[in-house]
Amino acid sequence: MSFNLPGPESLKILKKGPSLFKYGAEYEDMVKAAEKQGQKAPPQMINARGEGSYVIDADGNRIIDFHSGWASNPLGNANPEIVETVYAALKQYGFIYEHRLRYDLAEVLAGISPGGKLTRTNFEISGTEAAEAAVTYALKHTGRPLIIAFENQFHGDSIATRMLGSNRGAHRRKGFEAWRGGVITVPWPISYNIPAGMTFEQYTDYVLWYIDTFVCEKVADPESIAGIIAEPLLSEGGNWMPHPKFMPGLKKLCEKYGWVFISDEVLSGMGRSGKWWAIEHDGVSPDLVVIGKHLTGGIEPIAAVIGTEEVLAHNDGHSGSTFAGTPAGCAAALKTIEIMKRDNLVPRADTLGKKCLERMRKWEKEFSIIGQARGRGFLLGATVVEKTTGKPDIGVALAVVNEALKRGAWLIWDTEPQFRLYPAMNIDEEVLEKGLTITEESIREVELHYTPSDYPFWTTGILW
Repeated sequence: MSFNLPGPESLKILKKGPSLFKYGAEYEDMVKAAEKQGQKAPPQMINARGEGSYVIDADGNRIIDFHSGWASNPLGNANPEIVETVYAALKQYGFIYEHRLRYDLAEVLAGISPGGKLTRTNFEISGTEAAEAAVTYALKHTGRPLIIAFENQFHGDSIATRMLGSNRGAHRRKGFEAWRGGVITVPWPISYNIPAGMTFEQYTDYVLWYIDTFVCEKVADPESIAGIIAEPLLSEGGNWMPHPKFMPGLKKLCEKYGWVFISDEVLSGMGRSGKWWAIEHDGVSPDLVVIGKHLTGGIEPIAAVIGTEEVLAHNDGHSGSTFAGTPAGCAAALKTIEIMKRDNLVPRADTLGKKCLERMRKWEKEFSIIGQARGRGFLLGATVVEKTTGKPDIGVALAVVNEALKRGAWLIWDTEPQFRLYPAMNIDEEVLEKGLTITEESIREVELHYTPSDYPFWTTGILW
C-alpha cells in the first residue's frame, strides 16, 4: 500500500501557506527545487483528525502515528477520557486562579517523584518555560551565576533555552551569541561515531574528567557554578542512551561541588522510558525535575518543575505565566496519571519497548544503511548512514522517513542522520507491529532502490 501525498485536499490547503505563515512557502520551495533536479515532490499531509494511534489527513488517509504530537500524546491522539475531563473542568472553572486542582496535582506529582523526594512544585505552561525556571531556581538557591549544559541536548527554543543547549548547535544560536553569558557547554557522550577512536566508556570518562578537571580548573571556579542541567536520556538529539557511568558521575560532581542537579524530563519523563522518570534507570536522585509534554496527555498546555525541600521550599527565584497551572490543564494531568496507573502503562512501555528494540537491532545486521538502533521504553531511534561510506547521513535518514510516510507510518526526522519513534503508550500491539513493518520495508526500499541523487536535496538549506 502506498499513499499519494499530498492528496488534492492537503495540497489545496498547503497552497495557502505562502501568504499566511513565516515559513509558509517552505513546501512550495521544496516542490520547485525537486522539479529543477528531476526529483519527485516530497510527501506531505495536512492532518484533519487524530484518532488514537492514527492520524487521518485531509484526504482521508489513515497513517500510523509514531510521532505522537512530538511525544506529547502518551495516550494517543484526542484521548476521549481526557477530553471529557477537560470539558468538565472548563464548564466548572473556566479560567480562574487558586483552584483546588493545583493542590491535588502537586500532591500526585510528589507521590510519583523520584524516590518520593521531590515534594515542591511550580507550574509553567511549556517545557521551555519549565527548563528556564529550573535554572532560575538553581541560580537563586546557590547564589552562583553559571550553569553547565550539554551540546546536542534540547531544552526549548526561547533565547535562554537555545543557550542551554540545542541539538542544532551553532545554527540555532546564530545571531544570539552575545546571550550565552552564563552557560558552560560541554559534550554529551553519545554511543555512535565516537571521536578519537575511543570506546563509549572512555568517551564517558573523558567528559566527566573534562567537567571535573578542565572546566573547574581552566574555565570557571566550581564555586561560581550553580549546577548541571541534563537530559537523562538524550531525546531530541536522537534518543541516545547514556553510559551507565554517566548520570551517577554527574551526580557525584554535583555532590562534590555543591551544585544543583537538574533532570530535564520534558520528553523522556512521565513513563515513556519504561519508568516514571528516565533518571530512575540510573539510580540517581535529582534536585529538580523538569516536566512537560506527557503531563496532560497532549490535550492542554501545562508543565512543571518539581524539586526537593532544600532547593525549592524557600527559593525566591521567580517564574510563572498567566496560564500556568490552569484548571483544565491540572484536570488533564490528573486524569493522564490516573489512566497510566490504572492500565499499568509504564511497565507496559518497558516490556513492549524491549520487544521493539530487539527487532530494530536486527536491522543493524540486515541493512547497511542502519548504523545503530537504540531505545528505552517507547523512546526508540536509529542512526542512518550512507551505504558506501558508512557515515551518518541526513539525506538518507529523511529518505527513509519519507518512504515510511508514503507507506502509512509517520516517523520523526529533525534535520539529523536518524529517525525516531514515539508510539503512544497504549498503542495496540498489532498496530505497533504494523508500524515497525512499514518502517522496515521503507529501510529496505531506500537501501535497494535509492541512489544519492534520490536523497532529499533540501536537508541543508530550506528546513528550519
